[in-house]
Amino acid sequence: MTTAGETGQMIAEKPLSRNRARRAVLAATAGNTLEWYDLTAYGFFAVSISKAFFPTGDATVSLMLAFGTFGISYLIRPLGALVLGPYADRAGRKAGLLLTIRLMMIGTLLIAVMPTYASIGIAAPLMILLARLLQGFSAGGEFGSATAFLSEQSEDRRGYMASWQFASQGLATLLAATFGTVLSMNLSDAQLDSWGWRIPFLLGLLIGPVGYVIRRQLPETPEFAEAVEAGEATTTPIRQVLGGQKLRVLLMVGAMVMSTAVTYVIVYMPTYAHESLGLPSSAGYVGAAVSGVMLTTVTPLIGHLSDRVGRIKIMLIAAIAMVLSIVPLFLLLSGSPSLLVMGLVMGVLGLLKACYFGSLPALMSEAFPTATRSTGLSLSYNLGVLSFGGFAPAIITWMIASTGNHLSPGFYIMAAGALSIAALLAARRFLTLR
Repeated sequence: MTTAGETGQMIAEKPLSRNRARRAVLAATAGNTLEWYDLTAYGFFAVSISKAFFPTGDATVSLMLAFGTFGISYLIRPLGALVLGPYADRAGRKAGLLLTIRLMMIGTLLIAVMPTYASIGIAAPLMILLARLLQGFSAGGEFGSATAFLSEQSEDRRGYMASWQFASQGLATLLAATFGTVLSMNLSDAQLDSWGWRIPFLLGLLIGPVGYVIRRQLPETPEFAEAVEAGEATTTPIRQVLGGQKLRVLLMVGAMVMSTAVTYVIVYMPTYAHESLGLPSSAGYVGAAVSGVMLTTVTPLIGHLSDRVGRIKIMLIAAIAMVLSIVPLFLLLSGSPSLLVMGLVMGVLGLLKACYFGSLPALMSEAFPTATRSTGLSLSYNLGVLSFGGFAPAIITWMIASTGNHLSPGFYIMAAGALSIAALLAARRFLTLR
């Protein structure tokens, strides 16, 4: 059921019903699925995209330019966080969700239909960059709005509800990997490079309109509405976050580091399989699909468990396990490259990641009060992604090219894991989060 608040907008009533929980999850995750499906598809088809829009005499340079454009879009994410996060704190979570999904759909459409470098010259890579910047700006506000929306549906089930934000990333990975597997097995390399890579982006456009319609019909969250009615809402959320909540932002950035590093290594895996291990691209896609299944199914279970035993305890166990196992996993993969080993390694990687980030959205939500939650979430999430995520494929490509060491992705994740462990311990001590 819903009621009309003082502003005239519909507000969800308590307690959280099964039907409202289902609709809230669908609405919030639709936009996030589109965002992550699009960026995952871009990473998966980076080799084809580099040939279409960034042709050079050196394939490695072309690939780094494609991944560089992938990474540059993350530079604008903090700006999106500073604009769209506060908007959701002032106008409401629903308003923020509607705006971000509109912007995301425009960016996806531009990539899907953009003429190649051979057709329009330098305008092609510049327009691809524009599309990625638009998507980056939109994504800067999507996480904060959607995570706040989910976590505020029920205080008692915050971990479970918020976990669907990251479970949708697993679903997006699974969808993109499935399309990648089907296309790579049924099209020649020439067909993929010519037009096949566009198919996932065109199909991804179907997600956006469905999500937009669902979001339009949803009520505002009870927690945000109560804050407005109690006079606790603020018109200056940026000032409050940057003025008095800098430690919270810093520690949540640290908590994000390992999760985002693993995410973008998964995005990089089809390229790694093909370029570094000599496996067919389909092996990387199959491995990513296995990881996507783990992320989609295990993440909500961990979110539910965190409502009972706490967030940080689960996350610390997962982070330590990741740090200890990641290099041996890549040692196994580089020493015995095969489809079976790729699936095994990616399955373990997906399982450990799900155990870590199943609790993460709720932990980040609890680090910030309702009045500044969307702003705090947006800023800390996007600074974390910018620091260790967006440029990860380009950095790892450079590391492998410079050193010849195929264990580079493992070392990258190990460093990120160590930082996140330190951040979690500090959050437990200084923010008294559990």
